[in-house]
Amino acid sequence: MHIGELAQRAATTTRALRYYESRGLLAAHRDDSGYRIYTEDDLRVLRQIRTLQDCGFELEDIRPFVECLRAGNPTGDSCAASSEVYRRKLAEIDDRIARLRDVREWIHTRLDHPGVVVADRPDLPPPRCELAPSGIHLTA
Repeated sequence: MHIGELAQRAATTTRALRYYESRGLLAAHRDDSGYRIYTEDDLRVLRQIRTLQDCGFELEDIRPFVECLRAGNPTGDSCAASSEVYRRKLAEIDDRIARLRDVREWIHTRLDHPGVVVADRPDLPPPRCELAPSGIHLTA
């Protein structure tokens, strides 16, 4: 299949496919005319990439999953390197959840004590967080 068909079947753009190719995550073959040609296996790889990206994985974190699929495994998460990425991601998520709980508790406390200056109430320390355009980013 050509790049446009692959993009359509994977609900993404041709630009994204070219980007994945430039990062070494997707490999295109060329036909006699120089057009990119993809297989069903490439579609599986692309779906794995998109699914993991949708779950917040960075492209470098996705690489072991792609390599696992390219090695002929039925899924991208059936290799040890992929499992390690999952473990790291779970630890990151657990840390964020804990920090968000701290922020939530701090907000509840502020609602219970409106107008109190934090310096006068050491039991109301501010949570360590910052807001960014992509959402809440909590600092260590």
